[in-house]
Amino acid sequence: LGSNVVNISLILGLALLISGIKNSRDFTRRDLPVAVIIPLLTGMLFLDGVLSRIDGVLLLCLFIAWCLATVYEARRQRSFTLAAPVGQKKWIIYISCVVGMGLLIVAGNLIVTGARDIAISFGINEFIIGATIVAIGTSTPELATTIMAKLQGHDEIGVGTILGSNIFNGTFIIAIAAIICPITVPWRDVAVTLIFGLISLAFVFPPHNGFLERRRGGFLLVLYVAYITTILQSSAK
Repeated sequence: LGSNVVNISLILGLALLISGIKNSRDFTRRDLPVAVIIPLLTGMLFLDGVLSRIDGVLLLCLFIAWCLATVYEARRQRSFTLAAPVGQKKWIIYISCVVGMGLLIVAGNLIVTGARDIAISFGINEFIIGATIVAIGTSTPELATTIMAKLQGHDEIGVGTILGSNIFNGTFIIAIAAIICPITVPWRDVAVTLIFGLISLAFVFPPHNGFLERRRGGFLLVLYVAYITTILQSSAK
């Protein structure tokens, strides 16, 4: 949940400071509504303080529906796109994917272990560590992708990366975790992160022309500072 706030308020905020971003119709019509529904639904499911296996299945169904809509749209647009030549042999690509996935698993274990030890050492709520330090660490790939896409003039790739990552985080990842083992988190901790996530989405809702001005980047960065301040104050209570 904290990674979703980081993705929009910090990463997209930095990208907007470089220059404004023009959004595609898919962003407004398909991805943005789903990104808004997810925190609302997650908040409702967490009202009892537990995200059960049934809740996880519900979120997973939402993820599958979004994936089907995305695949349908991609197949519809396929006729307008020329196939790009593959620069490497297929076996090299497959090995790269397997090795990369293995490194991600190792890195994930290291991040969780380190974050847990930090929480224990300083007596900080583990949810707070996850929503701040771990969230920034796991959002580093999105930061690199978004900034590079922006510098190269591919705005839609950066925005798609951020929203796609948020939808994956809020549906697939949380759903799988809850299905494996129900998640128990105090409602107050969840509510703060979800509220800031919704506010950050409101800042990126595009106007009629679909163009996000540079000034919105400044607003998003201020929002991120407010989020961190609120999280740290709640951990001190």
